[in-house]
Amino acid sequence: MNVLIIEDESLTAKRLEGMLAKYDPAIRVLAQLPSVADTVVWLSQPDAPALDLIFMDIHLEDDIGFRIFEQTHLQTPVIFTTAYDEYMVQAFKVNSIDYLLKPINYSELVAAIDKFKALKEQFGSGTPARNPDLDTLLQLLGPARQTTYKDRFMITVGTKIRSIDTADIAYFYLEERIVFLVTQDNLTLPVDYSLEKLAQLLDPRRFFRISRQFLVSLPAIQTIHQFSAGKIKLDLLPRPRPERNAAQVFVSGDRMTDFKEWLGK
Repeated sequence: MNVLIIEDESLTAKRLEGMLAKYDPAIRVLAQLPSVADTVVWLSQPDAPALDLIFMDIHLEDDIGFRIFEQTHLQTPVIFTTAYDEYMVQAFKVNSIDYLLKPINYSELVAAIDKFKALKEQFGSGTPARNPDLDTLLQLLGPARQTTYKDRFMITVGTKIRSIDTADIAYFYLEERIVFLVTQDNLTLPVDYSLEKLAQLLDPRRFFRISRQFLVSLPAIQTIHQFSAGKIKLDLLPRPRPERNAAQVFVSGDRMTDFKEWLGK
């Protein structure tokens, strides 16, 4: 089976590829593409290899994944992946689209692939692609993006899975290309999202991306120091660990105006 993964989170894409290999080592992931633009180019190649199945994230680095359908004649069956929960799930059900809720669970992945195989066996080469009703989905997606934000994170640590409420998270930080969340009671855990994607998923009234390294919640800001040179330094609670070179937390110069507006909201 030839598979294409359209996902802008490299760790998520690699994890999905690993689960596909576990399901069936014969599955070939032909490419991992992070954007609508890259996918359109890849699919438009005259000699593009035949695909059996596509896994597509809804929110890519440059646009909504649905735009791919508008720019190509895609007929390959698609299993969508999404970080949104109930509201978006209802949208998919209305349009009869297979979906996987992030972080992707292996048993749910197996069920989705088995469903695809059953359809293929039933319809043969005429397997329904189940392309979405774009107008309806985009209408549903608009309100969902405005009003629905991620309210919990499922974190896998070894063989254990922990559920962390977003309200309990003080901040996120980036270290050596891995993003960690820090809870209000100073628990540090890795998350399978970039800071860019987290900024899309979290309520902007509560969280703000102050720099390339930090995404902070308003309750975590204990003190704000403004220096004569225009720099702004934050004291966060819990305090970042000095050994991670993150004890000094500054707001980036290009984000200071937006940060001050955010504080005043």
